[in-house]
Amino acid sequence: MEKQDMMLTNMLNMDKGEKEGEREKGRAEGPGDEEEGTQQENGRLTLADSLSEKGTKRLSSGSGQQVSNGFNTSTPQSPKEGPGGAACSGGAASAPGSGPGATVPPGGLRTLVVQQTSLDRPRETWSKKMDFLLSVIGYAVDLGNVWRFPYICYQNGGGAFLLPYLLMAIFGGVPLFYMELALGQFHRSGCISIWKHICPIFKGIGFAICIIALYVAFYYNTIMAWALYYLLSSFRPTLPWTTCSNSWNTANCNLYMSTDHNVSWSNSSTSPAEEFYTRQVLQVHRSEGLHQLGSVSWQLALCLLFIFTIVYFSIWKGVKTSGKVVWVTATFPYLVLLVLLVRGATLPGAWRGVVFYLKPDWQKLLSTTVWIDAAAQIFFSLGPGFGVLLAFASYNPFHNNCYKDALITSSVNCLTSFLSGFVIFTMLGYMAEMRQQDVGSVAKDAGPSLLFIIYAEALANMPAATFFSIIFFLMIIMLGLDSTFAGLEGVITAMIDEFPQLLSKRREWFVLGLVCVCFLGALSTLTYGGAFVVKLFEEYATGPAIITVVLLEVIAVSWFYGTNRFCNDIHLMLGFYPGCFWRICWVAICPCFLLFIIISFLAFPPEVRLFDYHFPPWTTALGYCIGISSFICVPAYMVFYLLTAKGTFKERLLKSITPVPSGDQYREYIVTNAV
Repeated sequence: MEKQDMMLTNMLNMDKGEKEGEREKGRAEGPGDEEEGTQQENGRLTLADSLSEKGTKRLSSGSGQQVSNGFNTSTPQSPKEGPGGAACSGGAASAPGSGPGATVPPGGLRTLVVQQTSLDRPRETWSKKMDFLLSVIGYAVDLGNVWRFPYICYQNGGGAFLLPYLLMAIFGGVPLFYMELALGQFHRSGCISIWKHICPIFKGIGFAICIIALYVAFYYNTIMAWALYYLLSSFRPTLPWTTCSNSWNTANCNLYMSTDHNVSWSNSSTSPAEEFYTRQVLQVHRSEGLHQLGSVSWQLALCLLFIFTIVYFSIWKGVKTSGKVVWVTATFPYLVLLVLLVRGATLPGAWRGVVFYLKPDWQKLLSTTVWIDAAAQIFFSLGPGFGVLLAFASYNPFHNNCYKDALITSSVNCLTSFLSGFVIFTMLGYMAEMRQQDVGSVAKDAGPSLLFIIYAEALANMPAATFFSIIFFLMIIMLGLDSTFAGLEGVITAMIDEFPQLLSKRREWFVLGLVCVCFLGALSTLTYGGAFVVKLFEEYATGPAIITVVLLEVIAVSWFYGTNRFCNDIHLMLGFYPGCFWRICWVAICPCFLLFIIISFLAFPPEVRLFDYHFPPWTTALGYCIGISSFICVPAYMVFYLLTAKGTFKERLLKSITPVPSGDQYREYIVTNAV
């Protein structure tokens, strides 16, 4: 501060007839010559002419909003002050006619604006706007859009399910999505360090998010390893899941091709695709359950190693490299979905699947389960709370229109889920036609089984089965890769922002260590009973914990940081204030939306089973322990903060809920009547 005051004094003593080059030289020769180059690069002086009233003023907002975060902004969005008293200039408040070549009217007052920005090196940004949009779309559109939404849709009333789904998206999912993008873009920080600017005592939320992201990486990438196994097995004239003469097949294997009209399908029958998935890929028959997982499958271990190798070289350099990779991984799935939709629509029985998918059952809307499933689906589909949206938005330009980005990406995500339903159910209708069964009997499997058994078998019975199998499983891998890139980038950004001196120049090594930890943590999912571990993580490790974390996040932002202050931040970035709808959603509707999901989960715990294995009661306790292991960071940090802070208990408590102004990194002075 003393250095800046001396700089200000030197500037006021400059002769007003000096040229711009001499002013630059005078600025560099102020106190602190050892940082001369850095100040010239990061400091900026703007000389403005003004006929403003006499006096000395400092440009600030009434609610502590100051353009900061280490990002120089030079284009004002709006010259007006909003209800919050924010001067929405967004940067150097230069008057018209200011600049190096400005002419000072005789007798006019002169305004000197001294602006000192952070001396840290500037934050990395996306190369193109589309890099950001594709990264967010690739993160939001994942495997759940392909297998979970279609299953939940037909299970909860078909077309009638779209009503609660859209309502939950409008009043719950999209406001949360928008909130995280705006927070990340304004504060330009990851999910840990951002909390000192919002509500310091809630910093444990950031650590909890990082642990949850690791749990997701432990099991999510294993599903891609399964898909890679299928992809490699597809490079042969006859797909291995089309015959019953393989070493892994049993006597119950029933070869039911479209030409085998003499073969009858019974409840005890198993298809070649089901036995390939359970007995060859997973080998679950060699495990008795979670209490005896068996050894690691070396084939799956090699597949997972290859997946993590791709992940490492895609994110090791930051968003500059991952932003280029998503041009392939985020767009290729849409091309494959369109190809499969056109092909599926031409198959016999496809219309049966579409009717089954969309036929509304309005009576089911009276069931609480339908609304619970709609809320959970839209929440996990858009994916707020995982730190990814905060990280991605933090690399945006300060004045990027994140409001429009939120609407575009969330809409694309919901439409992709709807489109995937057609792709899946045209194939299910075709399978029902082949087996001469109802579509409901064919579509009894959910989750990965829907893709790796039902859909794989449908592909195998089509002409050009090898080609369609290759592109389908390649699509599954790319859908998963996008989400993995995003999830790990959220952790990487959070840790580097929290420990910049230690990690900022060692990013490649840190990413390598993180990927190795994820690979080692995933070894339990590669055992013969690994599918049971995947199911356990999916049900308990992420769901309840992340919803509770996001609930606390919304409360911290809306109630402690304040909706008015948050809206003023958005006004500084975008030039307009969020409407009443968004304010009401953030303050009241979103917390109720999340609380509804949490209470429903506790009131109606899911019955966890996989194939013929029912998870024993002790696994429920184990699952809750895994979930609590991440959430415990929140109260633990609160206690740590209150114990280590200085002052009386009242002073500590007040400090714990008082945000540290981002303006500490960005100071701007306006001095009038300068000669």
